[in-house]
Amino acid sequence: MNFELKTLTLAAAAKSSSDALIVLISDHFQAGKDPLSSLIEKALKAKDFSSKTGKVLHTYASPGVSAPKVVFLGVGAAKPADMKSAISGLTASLKATETKKLTVVSPELLSAQTLQALLVALAEGTYVYSTTKSKPSARSLSQVSLGLPSLTLELQSALKATVGLIQGIEFAKEWANRPANHATPTMLAKAAMTLAKSGAMSCQVLGPKEVAKLGMGSFMSVAQGSAEPLRFIVLKYQGGPKSEAPTVLVGKGITFDTGGISLKPPGQMDEMKFDMGGAASVLGVFKSLSLIKPKINVVGLIPACENMPDGMAVKPGDVVTSMSGQTIEILNTDAEGRLILCDALTYAERFKPQAVIDIATLTGACVVALGAIRSGMFATEDHLAQGLLKAGDEAMDLCWRMPLDDGYGETLKSNFADVANVGGRDGGAIIAAKFLHRFTKKYPWAHLDIAGTAWKGGASKGATGRPVGLLLHYLLSQQPSKASTSAKKTVRSGN
Repeated sequence: MNFELKTLTLAAAAKSSSDALIVLISDHFQAGKDPLSSLIEKALKAKDFSSKTGKVLHTYASPGVSAPKVVFLGVGAAKPADMKSAISGLTASLKATETKKLTVVSPELLSAQTLQALLVALAEGTYVYSTTKSKPSARSLSQVSLGLPSLTLELQSALKATVGLIQGIEFAKEWANRPANHATPTMLAKAAMTLAKSGAMSCQVLGPKEVAKLGMGSFMSVAQGSAEPLRFIVLKYQGGPKSEAPTVLVGKGITFDTGGISLKPPGQMDEMKFDMGGAASVLGVFKSLSLIKPKINVVGLIPACENMPDGMAVKPGDVVTSMSGQTIEILNTDAEGRLILCDALTYAERFKPQAVIDIATLTGACVVALGAIRSGMFATEDHLAQGLLKAGDEAMDLCWRMPLDDGYGETLKSNFADVANVGGRDGGAIIAAKFLHRFTKKYPWAHLDIAGTAWKGGASKGATGRPVGLLLHYLLSQQPSKASTSAKKTVRSGN
């Protein structure tokens, strides 16, 4: 989908050619002397329409308007949340009518955040997965022109960042949505290698022999029950000086989770293809970085494998040795995400990072605690937590800080190893975070539990692409401020 940002008044919009024209009407709307303003004034006076968020009025073949279909859309105060809600309610009709060329015009200047909310909601609502369908139907919407009364440098930068964000979200969705036989650890590694062909990026893929040499016994134990070989993916984006410490992202890459010997119940087990949502989000972020090219350094680590229950599978009660040297008693093989992450977190030490953030569909307990609205966030440093909270708010990809009190780790004690991989039932998301905390003592660390936010079930089943938005906003906030340059009249960007 291609995006164009241009200067466009309501009078000019009435003459523009497109399949459909959406006119955004806020609480501060002031009518001009043009055909669209005349129509809006009449609808407002007749009380057939209002500026309330989500209110819609459709018109067809309107006099003086070139577009065959015009939609007046109420956006309230035109804040990001208003825009997201209004656009989200309209995208189903755009998808159903197979609109290809769309013009969206706002009589008022939008903020950068509102612009992003608008375009991300359009992309979200018109997204189509087609990879494994015999007769795929591609996304019909191919061109979006956004018209504003004037352009600013901030809006031009916002367009570029938003296009990069959308492509990153959709890349994450693509890989999370693929069935497990179309998204094996080897396939994930190939996707990462392809990403690395863009500038300022490199990729290294380690197989079972290399992982064994590193002493990643915990990671290896999860993979040993599967015929699919594990892969440890190391992505590097070098946009800043080599002397600058990177931020490291660690994504859980369980490409299918049966639970292992601690087998899951069959109901909805197909959704366990989404258990690599953390890995997909890391790939999505790197896709965005390749397009936006910020002046920062980022490392992505993805331990990828399946969790299967064959005769070689790890058993409850087995003790394994992690890369850190700590021994782990595996009491539940379905608590496997923390077992692959802990070795990746130890590996992250070699980069001397300014911060490490792991992302994982880790616990059902987090779903119970926070539902599908906010991801659970744990952090060892206040400044890191505050940065992630702010980034989530800006991206409308929300998280919520959870505690890391030492007392929560007491139930992880083992009589036969340094630590058990599960503890008590109560506070399960926190206990899982406390397990990971043991392996993160050498750097500032945050953990995002996205079990409730990485995908949707039911009729709308599919990956959400979260938390690519949160992560990207956080990373971009770490780059040095840019010098001002003059704004151009028209900016085009697309994929």
